[in-house]
Amino acid sequence: MNLLPTITTADVQEQSPRVAVLPIGSYEQHGAHLPLVTDTAIACIITRELSAAYRVLALPPISIACSHEHGTWPGTVSISARTLHAVVTDIADSLEASGVRKLVLVNAHGGNYVLSNIVQEANLVEPRMTLFPHGREWARAREHAGLVSNAHDDMHAGEIETSILLHAEPSLVRPGYEAADHDGGDRPFLLTLGMREYTDSGVIGFPSYASAEKGEAVLTSLVASFGDHLAVLGEK
Repeated sequence: MNLLPTITTADVQEQSPRVAVLPIGSYEQHGAHLPLVTDTAIACIITRELSAAYRVLALPPISIACSHEHGTWPGTVSISARTLHAVVTDIADSLEASGVRKLVLVNAHGGNYVLSNIVQEANLVEPRMTLFPHGREWARAREHAGLVSNAHDDMHAGEIETSILLHAEPSLVRPGYEAADHDGGDRPFLLTLGMREYTDSGVIGFPSYASAEKGEAVLTSLVASFGDHLAVLGEK
């Protein structure tokens, strides 16, 4: 598994990227069949695909973020939204000092809500930061890949996450995903009651539908969608 960028400073100097890509994940339970690092791995996989297709600077991930809704499960670790805000802002400032003024946040954890606010603040004067993928881009990827489930029902450790890992990093998927499906229902008080109110296993979704082929198609769609983000940053 090689999810971290291995470029040198000489490589970056030669490439002269104008846009950096920062993967942001989490360290939280994903049932018994996926690792705690799942969201971080997926953010890194997406970033790896983007850096292969576009001239962008791939950064190492933020691997612990806002997972408080999973906080009672063993192994889950969180930082506060204010800390995540500070870290991302510091990274953006550091990049600007080295000549890279534009940043894409590749977020693979739905609980990192504060990232939307960071992007809003960064773009007050001009477009300098985007958040990727948007909900519509995930939806397009699901449709392109022929996924059976939808984003609401397949929220966590389900078809889409398991498919991406089956394709890109299959060693991270443990046996048992074929029988791990769980329908979490409407979940109106998720932020108040946490995940345990809606699942005993930690899964909300349908990993039994997952396949490596679907995972590959999801990534292909996301890579194609990324061009719009470069365009809105004035870099296409």
